[in-house]
Amino acid sequence: MSALQAAGLSKVYGSGPSAVTALDGVDVTFESGRFHAIMGASGSGKSTLLHCLAGLDRPTGGSVRIGDADLTRLSDEKLTLLRRDHVGFVFQKFNLLPVLTARENILLPLSIAGRRPDQQWFDQVVAAVGLTDRLRHRPSELSGGQQQRVAVARALITRPWVIFADEPTGNLDSRSGAEVLGLLRDAVSMLGQTVVMVTHDLNAAAHTDRVAFLKDGRFAASVDHPTADALVGVLARLEPVR
Repeated sequence: MSALQAAGLSKVYGSGPSAVTALDGVDVTFESGRFHAIMGASGSGKSTLLHCLAGLDRPTGGSVRIGDADLTRLSDEKLTLLRRDHVGFVFQKFNLLPVLTARENILLPLSIAGRRPDQQWFDQVVAAVGLTDRLRHRPSELSGGQQQRVAVARALITRPWVIFADEPTGNLDSRSGAEVLGLLRDAVSMLGQTVVMVTHDLNAAAHTDRVAFLKDGRFAASVDHPTADALVGVLARLEPVR
């Protein structure tokens, strides 16, 4: 079952001779309940694709569907509501509010929406990310890995249709990064979530179920059940050494 689909997706910045085509007719589908990665060389369009898929940026052409919703047909107001209620985000920078406790940061999306938390789901999420004894701590009292755990829990708390992760281990040491990847893996296998992650890290991508590759703004290849060695081979074919 498809959780997320792009068809003929294009994104052009600027106009005339100075126009830059970041995405050029991308067709890609992300299945529900799986951990996906998007990879490609710098400038391949992977971050632009993530932003268009998540409704953070409007594409120039084509369509994006999350579930039954066509994001390209939604008004700005309805798109904002869809992102708030049905999409989770985990970024390289943790984006936590320093004056709020871990608990308050996790519940922030629900607070903004005026929704009461489901205590059973909250307890399950907090236990899954290992924060039960850190809920009263503010971000300055937490390590980088713990702050990213809060960000993962915040992304999960609304039971989103899709979680988007943009280089989620980029600011972490190898141990903390591995823990966060394990949390995202558990979110898929134990909590039934769909995760789409942009990464340049081969080891991070090897934690996923499927990797989609971009080259020059176009879908170039995909690998199911990836290993780091298999990914190196694909990258070598797509970006040969000159």
